[in-house]
Amino acid sequence: MVLRLVQRFPLLRQSWIQHYPTGLFCPPRLQSVKTVDRPLCVACLCTSAARCIRIQGCQKLKRSSGIRTLTTIIREPCFVASSSVGLHRDSVPRFRLTQLHRPTAAEEQGFQDELSTCSSSRQVLKLLCSVEMLSDTMAAAALHRVADLEREDSALKDPTVLEKDSIKGLCFQLEQDSGRLTDAGLVSALLACTRLYVDPQSTLMVRLVSESRARLDTGKMSVEQLCTLGQATLAMEGPGSAALEQVMEQIQRQGPAQWSISQLVAVYRLLQGSVGEEGKYRDLLNDMHARAVTATSSMDPAAVSGLLNALVTLNQMQAMPLVINLCKQAVRHVPYFTDEELNHVLGALMHFGHSDRYFVEAMEKYVPTVAFTSQPETISKVMQFFGRRNILSTTVFDAVAESFVYRADDYSTSQVARQIATFGKLGYLPPNAAQVFRKVERVLHTRFSQFQPQTLLNLLHACTLVERFPVNFVSKVFSSYFLQQLQVEDEAGIDWFLLAQLTQLYMTMKLECPFYKGPMLFPKYRVKSFLTTGRSLETPVDPHLYNLVKNGLVDLLGDRSYFGSKVLTPYCYTLDVEIKLDEEGFVLPASHTDDVHKRLAVCIDGQKRFTTGLRQLLGKESIKQRHLRLLGYEVVQIPFYEFEKLQNQTDVVEYLHRKIFPHTYRLSW
Repeated sequence: MVLRLVQRFPLLRQSWIQHYPTGLFCPPRLQSVKTVDRPLCVACLCTSAARCIRIQGCQKLKRSSGIRTLTTIIREPCFVASSSVGLHRDSVPRFRLTQLHRPTAAEEQGFQDELSTCSSSRQVLKLLCSVEMLSDTMAAAALHRVADLEREDSALKDPTVLEKDSIKGLCFQLEQDSGRLTDAGLVSALLACTRLYVDPQSTLMVRLVSESRARLDTGKMSVEQLCTLGQATLAMEGPGSAALEQVMEQIQRQGPAQWSISQLVAVYRLLQGSVGEEGKYRDLLNDMHARAVTATSSMDPAAVSGLLNALVTLNQMQAMPLVINLCKQAVRHVPYFTDEELNHVLGALMHFGHSDRYFVEAMEKYVPTVAFTSQPETISKVMQFFGRRNILSTTVFDAVAESFVYRADDYSTSQVARQIATFGKLGYLPPNAAQVFRKVERVLHTRFSQFQPQTLLNLLHACTLVERFPVNFVSKVFSSYFLQQLQVEDEAGIDWFLLAQLTQLYMTMKLECPFYKGPMLFPKYRVKSFLTTGRSLETPVDPHLYNLVKNGLVDLLGDRSYFGSKVLTPYCYTLDVEIKLDEEGFVLPASHTDDVHKRLAVCIDGQKRFTTGLRQLLGKESIKQRHLRLLGYEVVQIPFYEFEKLQNQTDVVEYLHRKIFPHTYRLSW
């Protein structure tokens, strides 16, 4: 055994301990020990290491399990152009790196197809052991698949996978024959090693990097190969490396006009990895956008998703024509997107503020078929997309609500909140609302401590928008401890929008839940107005529609002084128009404060206050009108779709009279 060998040769033992500590990849010198004229196998001192290989592996090594790193020891490395390279143990794959005897394209594709079906690293290793011959690209693909399965949060779930004989055998061959690898196999193997977090100082990485840089200097790499090398360099050295600059120079010299779709996608992904920040490659990106617009009709689901995701990362707001074309192409691929690809598509459409009617229709057909089987994040993303675009689709919402009852325990707290927030935002209650909100209450009871403060507040506020009042949990939200947690999340203080949500939650308890006797929100956390620029709990009035209504009111009431505009009430809500009446029903001047018997709140509701498609008020507009009624206002709603039908000013005045004074005759004044 090796231990006895080391004990018999003290000098060898001393050299071993000082220079060759055990590890994943040993230096090449460890692979054999030579006499003056013949190589010796380290494990058994056979006079011919080649003979040891030919007899199906070293028998002494098979019996010994004391030193794991010697399980991949082979004869002194050399490149054999016409025969396979054998490794110790029959379980380790044998493959050729010669161009002359590469596996056929069909064999490589079959291997790739089998790799894609592997759901664990063990299955990948089993597949490797079943394959008689591997090319360098196939070997790299196997390493990539292991990385796909093992990477999690910038680390490997099972780091010991790198100690498996099959993986060590592959890496050893790639190391020893790095100079013989094809360009594609070389750069792919290097990228795979970075994804597996192999030590950059290991012999394997040093040789792959050195050979890749030498090939790069020749200037003969294809665009795909340059992108793969760029991704590996980015992982090792970051965006500021000289090698990455050299890669980008060569990519730019080749010009996007003639690139294939796969080349376009590869460059987009490279730029996405922070290389394209701060407009450094603006001209290149513009040329790529122009090329991509003409090629979208030929893109497969992966290409459409990849490009949209890259455009989001690079924040290419000027590329809207490309986004629109990609959205049109996505309509055809909706049933064929993977969950991850669909997430990228939906995220991009939300980022660019675009939605296509045909895409929505395709989603309405697709979502009900996968509501019970898609990944939780995908379902949450679907709801987030419809909510962000204000699209009320009862088909989608009812299917998601039905699946939520059965799958709520599978969702994270963030995913639960995002789904319910969409129901609240669009003011929609599904047919099984009772079951849905019982499930929400159960989630809150069992996982209350797992909710982030902002997530919890968003969820509770969404419930109130659809008249589902979380009385049992509001007391915890109004507590000093919770408010301190909110403040800790944002070092600059609690965000204004969160304070507005807290204030409206407080008002809901006061107005709609008079039986609530728990703690109330401290005055210092209450806002004065729900209307502000940007994110707001009220939708600003449409200026054009407001002017038309204002002119009609002047004609109806006889003077501009008889109504107020954009009036901020003591209850945080802003009225589009306020009309004051005395006890006899006569209109008082807007400046009048005494003897006001009734106040009319005229809500001029433009398109933005309604859901898209179905004419339903958004949740925040519904709760505003509910609260105004409870506060004593008489709410008069003037929706845009009624006002648009009026032909002339006479029609406008008559319409306003019917809406505001339905029980009085209009006199001629």
